[in-house]
Amino acid sequence: MRYLDRMQPLALLVLRLVLGAIMMAHGYHKVYGGMHDYAHFIASLGIPPWLGYVSALTEFVGGTLVCIGLFTRAVAAAILIDMIVAIAKVHWSHGLQGQGGYEFPLSLAAIAFALILFGAGPIALDAIRSSGGGFRRGKSG
Repeated sequence: MRYLDRMQPLALLVLRLVLGAIMMAHGYHKVYGGMHDYAHFIASLGIPPWLGYVSALTEFVGGTLVCIGLFTRAVAAAILIDMIVAIAKVHWSHGLQGQGGYEFPLSLAAIAFALILFGAGPIALDAIRSSGGGFRRGKSG
């Protein structure tokens, strides 16, 4: 079991990379080419259209920041909110599974929630920013 405990930094890295890559992919087409259309779609859901821009940037820029492990907890909180709104306003009526269901955004929300609680881990820019060093097993000297 000690071996698995030592692998936790790798697990956090994998969670960050998966969440970040998916969010960047979903946000890319909204930011580059469809931001105004997305804002109109958001408005059709009864949400102020300016939040469409916030959502698109949260997905694309936030996904990038999560991948590199910068401001991870704050960005994961924004992604969690984004996914909760997506589930409530778009996916809930389709049920858990099937076309348009909420199983996928729920999974992303769960990953974001875990990153809020655990942080980015030691293999991240957050670790370098906060402690003056990244992935280290112990202190030297």
